[in-house]
Amino acid sequence: MKYQLFIDGQWRDPVAGRWFETANPYTGEVWAEIPRADAADVELAVAAAHQAFSTGPWPALSASQRGRLVRRFGEVLEQHAAELATIEARDNGKLYAETLNQARYLCEWFQFYGGLADKIEGSVPAMDKPDVLNYTRHEPLGVCACITPWNSPLLLLAWKAAPALAAGNTLVIKPSEFTSASTLEFARLSIEAGLPPGVVNVVTGFGDEVGDPLVRHRKVRKVAFTGGESSGRSVNVTAAADFKRVTLELGGKSANIVFDDANLDQAVNGAISGIFAASGQTCIAGSRLLLQDSIHDEFLERLLAIGKRIRLGDPMLPETQVGPITTEPQYRRILDYIAIAKAEGARCVLGGEAATLPGVGGLFVKPTIFTDVTPKMRIAQEEVFGPVLAVLRFKDLDEAVEIANDVNYGLAAGVWTESLRRAVRMADRLQAGTVWVNTYRSTSYTTPFGGYKASGLGRENGVEAIKEYLQVKSIWLYTGGDIANPFIRR
Repeated sequence: MKYQLFIDGQWRDPVAGRWFETANPYTGEVWAEIPRADAADVELAVAAAHQAFSTGPWPALSASQRGRLVRRFGEVLEQHAAELATIEARDNGKLYAETLNQARYLCEWFQFYGGLADKIEGSVPAMDKPDVLNYTRHEPLGVCACITPWNSPLLLLAWKAAPALAAGNTLVIKPSEFTSASTLEFARLSIEAGLPPGVVNVVTGFGDEVGDPLVRHRKVRKVAFTGGESSGRSVNVTAAADFKRVTLELGGKSANIVFDDANLDQAVNGAISGIFAASGQTCIAGSRLLLQDSIHDEFLERLLAIGKRIRLGDPMLPETQVGPITTEPQYRRILDYIAIAKAEGARCVLGGEAATLPGVGGLFVKPTIFTDVTPKMRIAQEEVFGPVLAVLRFKDLDEAVEIANDVNYGLAAGVWTESLRRAVRMADRLQAGTVWVNTYRSTSYTTPFGGYKASGLGRENGVEAIKEYLQVKSIWLYTGGDIANPFIRR
């Protein structure tokens, strides 16, 4: 299949007339051609988005009308959930069971934020000056650039697009070059839902050719980015040149902490879900498992018993539990980190190598567990983004907190304990934007998500997210007579 760019409600070939191939990570076979856009295409897309924001039907809508359109978009996405899930699983190798679950869940973001569209309220501050009425308005920013990763393209796009549209902004979306197809289908469905041309635009291609000129464009007023730490730092620096708003959701090295009073069956399942679901290719992966000394050996035994039975295979089959690695660079990175862990003295008790499936050309890595890991090893400090678990020991709550917080990241953490007091103390002291207690890897449109430290800036989801796409205006109305002295500030 040969895709086109989506700009101003129309399908267009890239200006330079170039495409690149995208392959199915499971089979290794090329299945689609994706437009290779460049700065000229970015210029057209931003111009269309700016025009749609400034004139025409979109800014003329009342907040309630805009909210209805956003909710309608969610309904259309839900109607096409199976189609979108199939495309995404083919493009990034994630289990179809998960992409389908995520595709069906997209609708809720658009319902939630569509419902907020006409509840964006200003205020009338108490005024200390006589004869003055002051009130505030919350207004949209303008053109918002949404830059999304390859691991959950549509879900992470919904986190950005739904609040941005509900607030009244327009979008230029740049998906990962590895997983662009589902985002182009998303754009097609925006027209089916009735969004005016130019409100949603998609330019596909590579970071230096598309992402950089998009972030630099002077008419882009907000950049919402999900991806790696180094790319996020570059986006932040570039956007700061002309004071763009920025939301960054970056990497993680999350600690999954198990105390000796935990329900071990639940905690083992939580540990498995935290690192091996989605082949470990998730920013919230519980890639550091902290076990209290007294349960270390028993827990590890239970963990290995499940880990040895994990089924690798075709992501479209319901019996498959772990699919392929999405990209060849990521596949190589994971294997490099496994080699580093072994060289630093960590003990590999499960996996630790690539996997080959008969008759399949995909990129697979065996679920891997390292023990005898110390906090300063690279496997315990750096994000691997794959099915590789580092197991560390701790003696008490204070040491668990010290180990958990001793990384550059702070995206998430898990705590397993039956003690309410201990759970609250841990949640208070962990430096992470999300803390799960006796569960792991859950997100919702209702609650904010984001990171501490190098895990990012700003928040997605929840009521807080729509504020990231609004700016406050203060209006002063003077109701008195003449100004007594024009040379003195009132």
